[in-house]
Amino acid sequence: MEEIYYNSTRGLNENLTASEAILKGIAEDGGLLVPNCIPFISKEELKNCEQMTFKQLSLYINKKFFTDFDEKELKECIDMAYDHKFEKDIITPLNKEGDVFYLELFHGPTLAFKDIALCLLPYLMKTAAKKQNLHKDIVILTATSGDTGKAALEGFSDVDGTKVMVFFPEEGVSNIQKKQMITQVGKNVKVLGIKGNFDDAQREVKKIFNDAELKEELNKRSYMFSSANSINIGRLIPQMVYYFYSYMELLRRKEIEFGEKINFAVPTGNFGDILAAYYSTKMGLPINRLLCSSNENKVLSDFLNSGIYDARREFLVTISPSMDILISSNLERFIYDISGRNAFTVKELMNDLNEFGRYKISEHMKSRMNIFYGGFATDEETRQSIKEVFDKYRYLMDTHTSVAYSVYKKYLLETHDNTKTVIVSTASPFKFTRSVMGALDDKYNKVDDFELIEVMSKAADLKIPKPIEKLNKREIIHNTVCEMGQMESEVRKFLK
Repeated sequence: MEEIYYNSTRGLNENLTASEAILKGIAEDGGLLVPNCIPFISKEELKNCEQMTFKQLSLYINKKFFTDFDEKELKECIDMAYDHKFEKDIITPLNKEGDVFYLELFHGPTLAFKDIALCLLPYLMKTAAKKQNLHKDIVILTATSGDTGKAALEGFSDVDGTKVMVFFPEEGVSNIQKKQMITQVGKNVKVLGIKGNFDDAQREVKKIFNDAELKEELNKRSYMFSSANSINIGRLIPQMVYYFYSYMELLRRKEIEFGEKINFAVPTGNFGDILAAYYSTKMGLPINRLLCSSNENKVLSDFLNSGIYDARREFLVTISPSMDILISSNLERFIYDISGRNAFTVKELMNDLNEFGRYKISEHMKSRMNIFYGGFATDEETRQSIKEVFDKYRYLMDTHTSVAYSVYKKYLLETHDNTKTVIVSTASPFKFTRSVMGALDDKYNKVDDFELIEVMSKAADLKIPKPIEKLNKREIIHNTVCEMGQMESEVRKFLK
């Protein structure tokens, strides 16, 4: 098997092994770490994947990228990640409602798609630290728009040799997302609300990551920074597995023929989840179109349609808060790919974004984005879709899944493309009770989010997921709220 090495999108060539890249999280020059090539799977190999379980596929895909891990190490990591933490025997169930398939990624410990990778990442990191003979505590710094934070806290809580610090926008997550985070137990975790939005938190975390003086200080005290966001390649690659799994499941059900292309509609904010789908196509997975689905913070759909990325716009707080993002970090990896892996171009464009708040790609780069369809849904369209699907099929979507469904409907109207389509369902409706139930009937708009858990369970005939049973009665452990300028001092305080 060919060895894979990791280098920066901005030109720093360190030729890191997978274990080094996973531990680092981000490149020294501020760029994102990318594999020196995407392994290609032949048709014969792909055919062999048809009967693989989710865990077997996880081993197969991750082994292709994490080449300095041996099979036994990876298998142990995967077995520990995908165990009783998931409420269903099938890690990522695929449901069919009408002509559409819903890939449910929310049956893990925090009820969101981030669990799929973040249940695995702590074990990958521990194994990587052992491989690198690392005698430092790994400090996970994460900015979250709602879901990554809780998934990181859950994954790393009380894991020896790690500390976890999560920053979230105090006014930019659902009440249930917030309560999940601020009640998190663990001697090594800290959660802080910030007076700002997700982009503010993410920008400040990147600044802390790149503070050479602070890094040197922490190094002397045997600490090193890493990330649980999808900027970490150890978060991104495991997300590819469920795209392969859903394709194989469609084959097993005889919904498609082998080699037939399918579409994926993906709710998109930071561009990590849909980038995993894009990397899957480069590996050889037969995908026709990727429907990049934005809410009213539609910087990505505008970019895909115009070739201009312009973050100079009002930041909107929507009913799909995990996608309330204007600076999509993982887009940098995509830009690197369509520029022909030209680090100079990437650096130039990222400098333009930092300096002017916008950049424009070349016509040649734009012509390489055809696999993507960019669309967006308003809050009202999101509500309408939740009600439409529930009334028709008694299937209840969360707000983010509904954004993807709404964009899929627009795509159908525009293209009349009858390719089989999988809607990537990224979160449980139980995480957004007020928005979801309010979409079904106005009378729920004044009911408490936590009371609505029981109401939703009865109305949709759904079992209340264990992770949020009695959530409202849990003790609040983390109640610090800080200004953005205080984030670094809070990090120092936590590490003392």
